[in-house]
Amino acid sequence: MSSNLNISKTTTLLLIDVQKGFRNEEYWGGNRCTPNLEENITKLLTRFRQLSLPVIHVKHDSINPSSPLHPSNVGNEIEDYAQALSTNNEPVLHKSVNSAFIGTDLDKRLRQQGTSVLIIVGFTTNHCCETTARMAGNLGFSVLFVRDAIATFDRHFQGKTIKSDDVHFNTLANLNEEFATIVTTEEVIQTIDKL
Repeated sequence: MSSNLNISKTTTLLLIDVQKGFRNEEYWGGNRCTPNLEENITKLLTRFRQLSLPVIHVKHDSINPSSPLHPSNVGNEIEDYAQALSTNNEPVLHKSVNSAFIGTDLDKRLRQQGTSVLIIVGFTTNHCCETTARMAGNLGFSVLFVRDAIATFDRHFQGKTIKSDDVHFNTLANLNEEFATIVTTEEVIQTIDKL
């Protein structure tokens, strides 16, 4: 871990696609990694709220009617443990592509609140979380990618199965020190507790 994660009172926790549709593991490829994701997101969200730090939720509204994340399906709902609190001024942004920056005012919101460091958690490691991290890096934000609060599923390609842990690890390796700093939930909380 870097000794200085540059977390400040304007650092934003970005929850990406923490939606009930990801309970349908088989639809996404099966064998979800990161078994403690729910617990770790809850810890981060609780700590951010206790300190009144910025939190933004991003929700994927799939345009595919058969997707669990389509607005007509119950899977589109945000998980109970990650519901936005209006009393904490936590906006919910809606997207229909991989990046949380496309079709939303995320960039504007982050700049207006003075955010330079963005903490990413949610689903899935190699799709919306990775795409958002790469774009955030390109837009000049420092990204903390919380490895134990992000998850993905097995991928199937040309008759082979790539295990979710391997997909997850490869994404972490690709992002590390170029688009993001890879951290754990505990590292983030320890740093926040020093604010």
